[in-house]
Amino acid sequence: MNRITNRQLFQNRSMTLADFLFERYEYPWEILPHIGEAIEEIGKNLPPEEYEQAGDRIWIAKTAVVAPTAFLRGPAIIGPDTEVRHCAFVRGSALVGANCVVGNSVELKNVILFDHVQVPHYNYVGDSILGYYSHMGAGSITSNVKSDKTPVTVELNGNRIPTGQKKMGAILGDHVEVGCNSVLNPGTIVGSHTSIYPLSMVRGYVPSDSIYKKKGEVVARQKERGSI
Repeated sequence: MNRITNRQLFQNRSMTLADFLFERYEYPWEILPHIGEAIEEIGKNLPPEEYEQAGDRIWIAKTAVVAPTAFLRGPAIIGPDTEVRHCAFVRGSALVGANCVVGNSVELKNVILFDHVQVPHYNYVGDSILGYYSHMGAGSITSNVKSDKTPVTVELNGNRIPTGQKKMGAILGDHVEVGCNSVLNPGTIVGSHTSIYPLSMVRGYVPSDSIYKKKGEVVARQKERGSI
């Protein structure tokens, strides 16, 4: 279980304004119900010389660039030097860090994006947490509700860990790379410094420092480098 704690998954917890949540709770799914209230708490204390309030519970850093065609619903925070591109749809409860990219036609809902996260092309990210410097390739999405609508579990070592959450997408550790057109099924957790091949369907826990090629074929990064 220690491999999927907040301390293990997110080594750069200071790279989000919601760092206190990662200290307060042991597992990432415990944070999901509290993202909206955390954003409101943070927003009220943001320095007015750095952020402007652009609507009901919406705070945008003055150095951020938000396309006029993007739609933002509060509570939401858009961090410094972040770019929100054409037709992005921020549905609410979205904390987007500094130096991020929220791309064209991307939809965000109940998420934390650490600093330097990129979701640049046609991504859906819901009820999820994306760690520092993680990146989702074009068309990759998080699926956040099971088809039978039962609470989401996390698969780890053949065991199913109950989260108590009806909606939970994916948790990406720091420096995770998700290939184009991949689907991260409900309750997916990807350890830090791991890459997911394009067109993958991922479920359960993927270890840190690995390469996910397909179900049942996950190799350690050092092995992959050694075979080249």
